[in-house]
Amino acid sequence: MANCEEEEHIFAAAQHILKALWANKHLGDDAKRTIAELECHLSAVFPTIERDEAVHAEVEERLKSAERKVMQWKANPSSIWDSGPTKPCEYLQAVNEIQSVMEILGGLSMNNISKRRELTRRAQCALQIAMSRLEEELYHIIVQHKQSFEPQYMSFRSHMVDAASNESFASVEDEIVDKASSDVTATELVQHTIDLVDPQVIPDIKAIACAMFASNYEKEFRETFIGIRKQALDEYLSSLKFEKVSIEDLMKLDWENLNSQIKIWLRAVEIFVRLYLASEKRFCGQILGEFDSVSSFCFAEISEASILCLLNFGEAVAMGPHRPEKLFRLLDMYEVVLDILPDIDELYSEETGFFIRLELHGLSMSLRDSAMVTLTEFEDLILSDASIQCFPQGGIHHLTRYVMNYISTLTVYSGILDCILKDQPVDGQSASPEIDSGQNSNDVSSSVLSPLAHRLRSLISALESNLTEKSKLYKDGSLGYIFLVNNIHYMVQKVKDSELRLLFGDEWIRKHNGKFMKHAMSYERATWSSIISILKDDGKANAKEKCKRFCNAFEEVYKSQTQWHIPNPQLREDLQISTSQNLVHAYRTFLGNSRDIGDKYIKYTPDDLGKMILDLFVGSPRSLNNSRRG
Repeated sequence: MANCEEEEHIFAAAQHILKALWANKHLGDDAKRTIAELECHLSAVFPTIERDEAVHAEVEERLKSAERKVMQWKANPSSIWDSGPTKPCEYLQAVNEIQSVMEILGGLSMNNISKRRELTRRAQCALQIAMSRLEEELYHIIVQHKQSFEPQYMSFRSHMVDAASNESFASVEDEIVDKASSDVTATELVQHTIDLVDPQVIPDIKAIACAMFASNYEKEFRETFIGIRKQALDEYLSSLKFEKVSIEDLMKLDWENLNSQIKIWLRAVEIFVRLYLASEKRFCGQILGEFDSVSSFCFAEISEASILCLLNFGEAVAMGPHRPEKLFRLLDMYEVVLDILPDIDELYSEETGFFIRLELHGLSMSLRDSAMVTLTEFEDLILSDASIQCFPQGGIHHLTRYVMNYISTLTVYSGILDCILKDQPVDGQSASPEIDSGQNSNDVSSSVLSPLAHRLRSLISALESNLTEKSKLYKDGSLGYIFLVNNIHYMVQKVKDSELRLLFGDEWIRKHNGKFMKHAMSYERATWSSIISILKDDGKANAKEKCKRFCNAFEEVYKSQTQWHIPNPQLREDLQISTSQNLVHAYRTFLGNSRDIGDKYIKYTPDDLGKMILDLFVGSPRSLNNSRRG
């Protein structure tokens, strides 16, 4: 650089000498030829200096014009892009002119370095001012032209159920729910994209991007663009009613509030991924498609915070206590995560999205494992549900209602549960053996059960075991049998009247029909055998005494067993008929064989007994004052 400055001084001095020589009017021809040769030699030695002088002058004029266009907007608060169609073009042309000037200056020789340095400094200053203004314009355009939507009108796939959502394990009543809730649409959300920013301004945003990238202001563009779009995605997520809650606060929520939050999450995560993220990815491509790696990077940076917020919520739910009613929500969440996995893998297919893909796959495993633990603990709860008092009236226990409604609802998730349970061994065998194609579809043997059927049978076996223990709490053994009849009959009906029948098969139903019928026979023997035996001819008592003892014994049973309850009308009628056939037949035969008993000693006729038996198991005591019906 010092050598260049010396050359410039030498050239200037030589030019000055030559001009002075030419000024001498008395020069001879030889002197003139010598001076001319010196000029030619000087031009040959310093050929670019004069040319650079001219270029500097031209460049300076071009720079001045561009500077004026840039500086007139420096303090102007109005948006360039809102000031008419020609203003943005003029401004971008000025930016291009400054870029051209800097390229020209960079290609000049090192002659007149001070002038070149001054022009370069001015061009850089003008370019910096222009880039700062383009950042402002970028923010203004994207924010002002952001599109808004009404997510409440968007439909999406769901078979979300509310089974056991607000009931405790020990107090649930019958018919919690057996079908999908009606407050959500079952229409599948078809993956598509929407315009998050007005399409008319896409060319303007691209023009700003190209100008800033060409000026080596890529970093500044990315930071501004990412910041604007990240805020927009946060707003879209909020529009789905999803609130950012810390894991600590989430763990403190009661079940009712957590359940509501999960329902919101289920809807939000599907719409956010398939609609908003897909649309954001398209928008990034529209703007930065020419810079592919930059487009992927910007999309990952824009969306990371929002998607991780949704995933962290899922992880917090999976970490929480494994309450029975929570299983349905875990399965809903697991199924939604499996549904969106392909979408996420496609949206974040590049290396920049590897972390998001990894996190979502991790969440799917956490939800699956949590569902498995919840199901296992549910079975433990069934087995350990202890009672210190017998259930009133021998009716259907709350536990029976809860478990049967619970497992009936699980059939809604049969596909996903079979997938989860397929690798879990059952009784030392594979959980998913091949089904014999010749097997009756309604007659499923234990060797061909699906993984879910195996697990549900295990749950019912646990329930049966618990009910057997509860039946032993009754001081009156007959009432214990009625308790088992009621509860096992209820179990059979729930299997017959639901999708459970396809899982368990008719063989299971026949077997358990036999079980409650066996308990019914045990009831009859325990209750009526000793009473009927009074009527037998044992030679120890006369007919009048036997008749009296029989009626007294019947009255005692009547007083207690009218308070017992068999809720199912058909079951109650069947047991009444069976009792009547045995008892009334024996009584009628006794009276027919004991003709010496006068009417005044016969307190009840056989028809009276038959009518009184119809009062059994109705759940309310009946008076004997008007018991003579004849």
